[in-house]
Amino acid sequence: MIKRVFKKMGLSIEEMRIQNRKFKAISAGPKPFLKWVGGKRQLLKQIDPFLPSTFNKYIEPFVGGGALFFYLLPENAILIDNNPVLINCYQMIQKKIDPLIEALRGHKNESDYYYSIRNVDRLPEFSQWTDVQKAARIMYMNKCCFNGLYRVNSKGFFNVPFGKYKNPRFLDEENLRAIHTVLQTVTIQNGSFTKSLDHAKKNDFVYFDPPYYPITKTANFTSYTKDNFSEHDQIHLAKIFKELDNRGCKLMLSNSYCDFILDLYKDFHIEKVHAKRAINSDASKRGAIKEVLVMNY
Repeated sequence: MIKRVFKKMGLSIEEMRIQNRKFKAISAGPKPFLKWVGGKRQLLKQIDPFLPSTFNKYIEPFVGGGALFFYLLPENAILIDNNPVLINCYQMIQKKIDPLIEALRGHKNESDYYYSIRNVDRLPEFSQWTDVQKAARIMYMNKCCFNGLYRVNSKGFFNVPFGKYKNPRFLDEENLRAIHTVLQTVTIQNGSFTKSLDHAKKNDFVYFDPPYYPITKTANFTSYTKDNFSEHDQIHLAKIFKELDNRGCKLMLSNSYCDFILDLYKDFHIEKVHAKRAINSDASKRGAIKEVLVMNY
């Protein structure tokens, strides 16, 4: 099955794993199907030298767009996120790829249509939508909304305006079918990062990519979910990191380069990477900024 899906590429999934790591390729196989704030695709070449050479199971408790997962293509993986809308997209790609593709085919890149789809979650009829329809709605809006943001208000309603893109690719059938294939051996769960404690064992690789600690009062991005990731959550995450370290897991964490994070993880190996971020509304403040990679190896 895997060979059939990637026959056009001339590579098996095993060969793509090798190529990705050996040549630091980020386009040989399936790629993230959503734009996602803080996505790691642009950082993969910087992250690669610090990845463990071997591990048993791969666990990602803040999967988001899944850039590192799609880069590694691990055979044994558990993907977790506390955003139920996002997790539903992964699950529908995994379980109901054909009806999902058909649902995506029915959407249109038109302003009035976009706002009618965006605002449908305010209506009682939305409760009657199927999980496939809901997943297609988010995947469509993600590619047609301004800057590819996923943002909801305090009531949990998606509130990003129309992006006015000429030809957004909200249906990439080849990529979706490739993702469907690689997800067949993956466990996908909706829940907190604490779920990593339910699964992680010695020599498993756990990658944490939480909402970043804001380095200024105005830097905090809101809202990935209607519940923000607080300073208390960052401290709790550091405790989980230390507990998994004691279990003998291989751990990596991405976060802001700032005194608060550096102090939280001062007992671990810390490396700097440089990311180009474009989310700031002030264009003069966009550009390469320092981030940290925290590891216990």
